[in-house]
Amino acid sequence: MENLYNYTRAELERKLTEEGFKAFNARQLFEWVYKKKETDPKNMTNLSKRLRTYLEANLSVETLKVFTAQKASDGTRKYLFALEDDYLIEAVLMRHAYGKSLCVTTQVGCNIGCSFCASGLKKKDRDLKASEMVAQLMMVEQLEDTRISHVVLMGTGEPFDNYDNCMRFIDIINDPYGLEIGARHITVSTSGIVPRIYDFADRDKQVNLAISLHAHDNATRSRLMPINDAYPIEKLMEAVRHYVEKTNRRVTFEYLLLGGVNDSLSDADKLSNLLRGLNCYVNLIPYNSVSEFDYDTSPTETRNAFYKRLIKRGINATLREEKGADIDAACGQLRINKES
Repeated sequence: MENLYNYTRAELERKLTEEGFKAFNARQLFEWVYKKKETDPKNMTNLSKRLRTYLEANLSVETLKVFTAQKASDGTRKYLFALEDDYLIEAVLMRHAYGKSLCVTTQVGCNIGCSFCASGLKKKDRDLKASEMVAQLMMVEQLEDTRISHVVLMGTGEPFDNYDNCMRFIDIINDPYGLEIGARHITVSTSGIVPRIYDFADRDKQVNLAISLHAHDNATRSRLMPINDAYPIEKLMEAVRHYVEKTNRRVTFEYLLLGGVNDSLSDADKLSNLLRGLNCYVNLIPYNSVSEFDYDTSPTETRNAFYKRLIKRGINATLREEKGADIDAACGQLRINKES
């Protein structure tokens, strides 16, 4: 059986019309599955009997098995899900003043190999299908009995290394007849796969783009992120400028503050020189310790001084409020841990 969660509405329209059904049946089916949360064709009362019979025989809805669930002191919830082939993935639900956001995993493991990130300790076994990303969202909404308003593709994996499936996932959850999560409420984070940044600019969607930068110079960035050897800062910034010019949208730069590595006032000055004149803002992230890596968290006063220096030099910036650190659910801490 094929998985219904893997279809955009346009793809479902084509499939159903090829089978002799009406195009509008795809819209009806999306409304049943995503708005009414009904997955049994027998209960889809406005569909013809022939279509319901066809759906029962040809399309199913893939669900995930909950392996473990943890709740942090700040209300953040981390789920460890088992996939159909028994691989394990994590998704994190965060509560904010503006709503609830889900951090979605896009790959089983990660090949980017950032030297500070627990997710990269497990090399990539495979990409996730769009249906497996949709299932994370649907499962968490069901388990929490809540509505997720924001989605960030910032879990395990590099979204732009699984580009087509991630774009299909975005189209599915953004559909007005489906989950209807606004494009501006969806953020894709990339370590800087330059060709895909150009592709993303061409999609003409108002989805947010976040770039994991973490350094202002190639030597430091390559030490932190080996992908910089393939796509150095000059090429990355050229792609980002193209994205901003093409979409007229602001880009976010994620900057992890590592004690004694990239957190000095001189680093702040050089970072602001790199970004000056670009429609962007910098999301400063406190480092969350990972036992396998020998990095220190920047002291609070150092983080505040770095932030103030960027502001003084005309760079929009925020200091991220960390969530879920006590259950290893914060930025850079996701890993497959069966013991949790």
